Formats: sequence, structure tokens, C-alpha cells
Amino acid sequence: MNRSGLFVSAIFIAALGVGPAAVARDAAPPLMGVGAQYDTTHVYVAPADVDKFVASFTATFGGQSTKQVVVTVTPTPSSTSSQLIQTPVGTVSLFGFRTPIPYPFGVERTGYLVTDLDAAIKAARAAGADVVVAAFPDPIGRDAVVQWPGGVNMQLYWHTTKPSYAAFETIPENRVYVSPDRADAFIRSFVRFSQGKVVSDDPRAPGVEIGRPKDTYRLVRIQSVFGKIAVLVTDGQLPYPYGRELTGYEVSDLKGTLAKANAAGVTTLVEPYTSGGRSAVMVQFPGGYIAEIHAAAPQ
Repeated sequence: MNRSGLFVSAIFIAALGVGPAAVARDAAPPLMGVGAQYDTTHVYVAPADVDKFVASFTATFGGQSTKQVVVTVTPTPSSTSSQLIQTPVGTVSLFGFRTPIPYPFGVERTGYLVTDLDAAIKAARAAGADVVVAAFPDPIGRDAVVQWPGGVNMQLYWHTTKPSYAAFETIPENRVYVSPDRADAFIRSFVRFSQGKVVSDDPRAPGVEIGRPKDTYRLVRIQSVFGKIAVLVTDGQLPYPYGRELTGYEVSDLKGTLAKANAAGVTTLVEPYTSGGRSAVMVQFPGGYIAEIHAAAPQ
């Protein structure tokens, strides 16, 4: 809109008797996300398992890792190896701490790149999140950790030098387990912050998807510029390993991907099953990282 257009709009608003403060309250916040390819799952493994994890993860999904560096990534003294593993189906920020991990690091599940960290923190607070780690500098930018209703911790980060990554072939799914008491609060809060949308809300999803084939549960799917979130609303009575996985990875050939994974030292924890239009499996990578892998079910 040009300057004259803005002036006309201001006259129109004044004629309606709507003050500037009301306009500011109703205005949508700026879009904070950059793209799903900049959002990473945070994986913590023992230093001895770092190279084994990298080898198995890239053998399973393709892609490559950046060079490993040893840095401090927390606001208090610590030391960890750090590297970014980029694959066509998801990205991992991998940490191998050489010192004890300062609280609450290790609990945050993902890192989301934002265009403006201070504005993102303000927007997260306005949407109902708690800031559990205030903004602090890291070697390549700034970070903060927020907690959404339901106890879901996520890192927000900003880079000094703007990154440029290729888009994913398939967008990974952040798998969030919350209680019925806090599910709606989490959904409202995150959708408001991300300016995303609920694409489905199934109150009777098949329980086989959480290891309870005789039961049902609520499954809500959210999409936004940050990618996909599956909100699994349960009573918390989950058989292992459900609730331990952070991310679901979508592949075109589940059988072939699982064969690559097993050859690379990945353990199958839940054998492949079909439900909700997809075939899925639960696996554990060297170092302990648990993930869901899925593909569209054959028709």
C-alpha cells in the first residue's frame, strides 16, 4: 500500500471510531518462521556415539553432516561437540556433551529458526508460552528456550549470517504428546504463534498408533511455516517406546528405508504396521535416539 493509501485507511479507521490501540491489538503479528528445512530435532548422545549416530542416520535417510566442532551452546559453562545433519527428510542438531548438560538443556525437542528472536519471544509470550531460558548468544547467533502449555519445550534461534538450505523432499513431523487437560491450550497457543492451522482433529484415532490396538486416542495435526506437528492426546499410559520419539520421518519406500537402517545398526523397536493411511515403524539409532518412520500405505 502507498503512503496515500495508508492515509485514507487512517481516515476510515478514525471515522469508525476505532483507536490506534485497538488496531494494534487486532493486527496479526509478523510471521516469525523461515521454513521447515531450518527447523531441527535436537539429539543428544554420548561423545562415543556421535560418529556412529551420524553414519547410521545418513545411511538411512541420505544427506550429510557439517564438520564437527566443539563449542559452548548454553548460557552457562559447558562443552559439547556440535554438528548439523541435513537429509532430504529432516534435519538434526547433534550434540555430544563432554561436560554435564546444564538444565534445562536436553529437554528441548526442537530448534525453530525465526526472523527476529526478540519479536519471536514476545509473540510466544503473547500466545501463552513461558520463556524458560532467556535469550543468550551462541557462537553463530542467539537462542532462547520456550515452554508451551502442556510442558512442551522448544528452542527458538536466530543466525547472525542468514542460512540458505534446500527445501525438504518431505517435511518431518514433530510428534508432541500432551494430556487431555492441556491439549487445547497447547494447540491454541502454538497455532497463534506460528500462524498455522489445524488440518485435522480425530477424537477416535486408532490406538495401534500409540501401542494400544484395543483403544482410541485423539490425534490433532497442525501445519505452519515451521512444518508439521502431530499432537497425540493421551492419558499417558503408553507402552515403550511411545512418547519417547520426537520426530516422524516421511519416506517414499518404508521397506527399503528400514533395510538401510537395519544394515546401519538401527534397531527396530516396533515392527511395521498400517493405520490412518500410512505404514509406520518405530526405530532406535545408535546413541539412543528413537524415531518414527512412515510412508503412505499401499492402496
